[in-house]
Amino acid sequence: MTTSEAGAARRAVVTGASSGIGEAAVRALRASGWEVLGVARRADRLAALAAETGADVFAADLTRQADVDALAAHVAATGGVTSLVHVAGGARGTDRVEDGDPVDWAWMFEVNALSAQRLVKALLPQLRDAIRSEIARAGRGHADTLFVTSTAAQVAYPGGGGYNAAKAAEAMLVHALRQELNGEPIRVIEVAPGMVHTPEFTLNRVGDQSTADALYEGVDHPLVAEDVADVIAYALNAPGHVNLDLITMRPVAQSAQHLLHRGTLSPRD
Repeated sequence: MTTSEAGAARRAVVTGASSGIGEAAVRALRASGWEVLGVARRADRLAALAAETGADVFAADLTRQADVDALAAHVAATGGVTSLVHVAGGARGTDRVEDGDPVDWAWMFEVNALSAQRLVKALLPQLRDAIRSEIARAGRGHADTLFVTSTAAQVAYPGGGGYNAAKAAEAMLVHALRQELNGEPIRVIEVAPGMVHTPEFTLNRVGDQSTADALYEGVDHPLVAEDVADVIAYALNAPGHVNLDLITMRPVAQSAQHLLHRGTLSPRD
């Protein structure tokens, strides 16, 4: 079991745990000894993950305040939390700004930015309680908040306006939170992946498997969920006084948001 420098067991709440990066993060943290509570909407997926990894699970829709309140109550009743890992999010559509559906834009803001705010408000008191318990026991302690945003929060692109805006809002929340928590031993970490090939994210965005597959066609090793999960685990397992403010990660084939090489990577002659 992973413990803090104060000797306390570490317990992470990981959202988006039913697929993709969230599911991989649960696996990575469990493999390094963490207690984990995986959170997502799909209870059947969570049950399978729990059976395989030994993680605890809780089904919740983070766009519903009642579900977030129930999650907070469950966390408090089952041992508290030392680390919040917010992975849940999503994108809808690739329309130009002038053609976008405000319903899709509102959903993206809810699922990416407002869910992060709801979770911070609900769980920050419990993170502070965990620190106080560690300090009382061993004289020091820390807690973590980690948010998976996107390089879409950093650079706009045509057809991405709604997702750019939602992820930029989430990233600004993270930056503000880090400053607001100055003076407290709470790490605020942002992981911003570029191209990640997961089974559901792009398919859910574009709604067509062939279109989703075409995005990754010819790309020599796009990132996969496990790559991002490894970075999440590394950041959380770093010494408690080390805060990795912003980790931007991309496949080598993607030198920038707009610069993607298709074909085998090889040295020039």
